[in-house]
Amino acid sequence: MEELTLDKLLAAIKSDDVQTRANAVLAAGPIGAKGMKPLSKIVATGDLEVGRAAKRAMWKIVRYVGAPGMADAKRPVVSELVDLIATGQPAAVRREAFWMLSEIGSDETIEAIREMPEILDDKEMREHARCAIERIPTDAAVGLLQAGLEAVPEDVKLAIAQSLRVRGVEVSQAEYPCQKLVPTKQTKVKPVSK
Repeated sequence: MEELTLDKLLAAIKSDDVQTRANAVLAAGPIGAKGMKPLSKIVATGDLEVGRAAKRAMWKIVRYVGAPGMADAKRPVVSELVDLIATGQPAAVRREAFWMLSEIGSDETIEAIREMPEILDDKEMREHARCAIERIPTDAAVGLLQAGLEAVPEDVKLAIAQSLRVRGVEVSQAEYPCQKLVPTKQTKVKPVSK
């Protein structure tokens, strides 16, 4: 079988043939970091099915480099993804990049997010950032969530508190009540009496 190059991958992703696109997605993993930005451009500008195939190819790369023993291949992909979460990128690309980073991110990812205070101004992106940070398994992620609890607008504090709870940090129920414990409907059910 002929070696898949970046140019061949991009051509196959843009193909009108569904099977060609599917085969390209399945083979995308070894392309690595060099494929992330070109594929993200297709996600942002391609038609629905082509954009979806490009997004799946990006995920294939993330999962390929996220495998054990692939640390050297993972670092450049993480770096490319950090560039894709920056302001100025299309929202669809930023959203996917945050979720991809949630699977392969590290302390460097947390530091990069910390250096992007403009994320707090974008309600949608700050929520994706919070969820990604919650899933990155490092102490730096917990530290950023703790710092965020003090710095974010009031409407986000309950979500940050819940992320901290998920990570095992005790957060004051009185100050930041868990929304999962607040009834959403009035009920007429009474406690069972003996």
